[in-house]
Amino acid sequence: MATAEHREYGYAAGRIPGNYFRREGRPSEKETLTSRLTDRPIRPLFTPGYRGDTQVISLVLSADSENDPDVLSITGASAALYLSNIPFETPIAGVRVGHIDGKFVVNPTYDQVRESALNLIVAGSEEAIVMVEAGAIEVSEEVMVEALLTGHHEIQRICRFLKEAYTKLGITKREVTPPPADEAIRAELAEKYTEGLRDALNAEKHGKLASYALVDSLKDEAVSGYPEDEPERRQLAKKHFNELKETVFRDDILNNRRRPDGRRFSEIRALSSEIGWLPRVHGSALFTRGETQAIVTCTLGTSHDAQFMDDLEKGELTRRFMLNYNFPPFSVGETGRVGTPGRREVGHGALARRAIEPMLPGDDWPYTLRIVADITESNGSSSMATVCGGILAMMDAGVPLKAPVAGIAMGLVMEGNKYAILTDIAGAEDHYGDMDFKVCGTAKGLTALQMDIKVAGINAQVLKEALDQARNARLKILEHMTETIAEPRQEMSQHAPRIITVKIPVDKIRDVIGPGGKVIRSIVERTGCKIDVGDDGTVAIASSDATSAAEARSIIEGLTATPEVGKTYLGTVQRIADFGAFVEILPNMDGLLHVSEIADYHVRDVRDELKEGQQLLVKVLNVDPSGKIRLSRKALLQEGEGGGGERGGGERGPERGGDRGPERGGERSRERGGGERSGGGERP
Repeated sequence: MATAEHREYGYAAGRIPGNYFRREGRPSEKETLTSRLTDRPIRPLFTPGYRGDTQVISLVLSADSENDPDVLSITGASAALYLSNIPFETPIAGVRVGHIDGKFVVNPTYDQVRESALNLIVAGSEEAIVMVEAGAIEVSEEVMVEALLTGHHEIQRICRFLKEAYTKLGITKREVTPPPADEAIRAELAEKYTEGLRDALNAEKHGKLASYALVDSLKDEAVSGYPEDEPERRQLAKKHFNELKETVFRDDILNNRRRPDGRRFSEIRALSSEIGWLPRVHGSALFTRGETQAIVTCTLGTSHDAQFMDDLEKGELTRRFMLNYNFPPFSVGETGRVGTPGRREVGHGALARRAIEPMLPGDDWPYTLRIVADITESNGSSSMATVCGGILAMMDAGVPLKAPVAGIAMGLVMEGNKYAILTDIAGAEDHYGDMDFKVCGTAKGLTALQMDIKVAGINAQVLKEALDQARNARLKILEHMTETIAEPRQEMSQHAPRIITVKIPVDKIRDVIGPGGKVIRSIVERTGCKIDVGDDGTVAIASSDATSAAEARSIIEGLTATPEVGKTYLGTVQRIADFGAFVEILPNMDGLLHVSEIADYHVRDVRDELKEGQQLLVKVLNVDPSGKIRLSRKALLQEGEGGGGERGGGERGPERGGDRGPERGGERSRERGGGERSGGGERP
């Protein structure tokens, strides 16, 4: 058994892990994906018959924060195996290819990858490409093929270097005993069971489960035809029967031009999809393609719900879009352990996330997104069902996607000059085919690609033909998805949080948070909203209750408002002095109402006109550079006289010649300033 493991140590980038234990724990998603990248191309290249337990471990010991070490793991694993006595006789290498300003860049830096419309990882030998993993922003099929060839050209250079090192080192490989075979048994089985297998494999005639049962029955019959006291011959019979099954399958496709289920090579299985399938979730979809089905949900959250991850380049970073893929054993009619996701589940989820991510709304859209795909039935490419179902679930949730994305799995059967490109491959076609090719994209271009190739000699023409056939299938699936839901819903689910964003000056952040978080906690307790304050002054207020969100917004705007010269405010008298009164016009913000600006007549004593706690309308006359505010009530009274209408928003009160006792100013101000306070409501 061969396994590949990749580990990234924090010290490689001069960092201490950000988790609670401050040490590396279980593999991160990046480490798991890089382990898969390393494992997939090297696994098929061991000499047939080799049975030794082999483990390749790549350790990132030093990282420069400019170059991603993942592709080095592929080349390093190949070099370690090839330049040893382990029977691994074909060196491979891996490179990353970007596409910036119309030019291809080999092994781009982190910054260049962020600028690039393409992030392609290619692994291959000197003769052929063996693995592809790509994310893209709607690139064309022609650009993708050219990028693959560019990457393979660089791979050939590395492989030639490894071969030169192999020759100079004079390495001798271990001898491997070829797998046992018995030509007599092989011929006997072919004569007896070829036509029976051809009929049993006809899923169009019998159906999938019946077809499986017929094949198993023939296999039991073939094995039991040899004596029980000859277990070696029985084992060989089982092995050669499986070989015959593959031979019949491939012969039907290449020579009889017939797929097991009778479909045309370019035909997609029956499609079905529904949205709004689950009543309580924010968005949901049930997507079915043939005998593959996924229930996919979309959940909206706030920035508090973002995923925190350790990263070699940036240390700790957050991810606002998560996609989780679950593959329970019952989806393929089996029992098994249900626990933490394995490499396959992590890899399929990452592929679907990479396909969808370029079409998400921009950073100004305030939500955190989580997609979960639960596979309820699987017979070929559940990851592509996840992509389609994920898009439908997000549109059901009202996510303003730039464009819908669909995915399709392609296959290839090839012998010599004969080949067949298969659209929407089912289980047997994936198992016995020579290429597993998953293609995702919009109507405009590709967003993700994953390919594993088992044979050498696939040229650019075959690749282009496969991509073109995949594009036609993708467009048909997109058409079906559009019939289910043409555009994202305008209204989100009643259960989804509404997020209001408010932009405040950076120097006002402390006013919203308060000492020790006292102010923001009081707002949360009072309104029940979730409130996130960004370092750039962006405040996100989340609540499923629009009234509560509006109240929180009003409080925050009041806390951070800046007084404007010439604007009228309803203020509250906080303190009275001999020279005037200090009036709070905004939360925690007072201005001076000088005695000369209290009324449009001479005021002998401020206390004759105003009382502490009294509300009155005032106008801002001036804000000096130090922040001191000068107010006037007299200006509003004079404006009221000039306009011939009400003064300052209410009745002026008794005539000037009447009694000017203490109660007069208070009554007049209360009449003018009646109603609720503006500027953010009560002070938190």
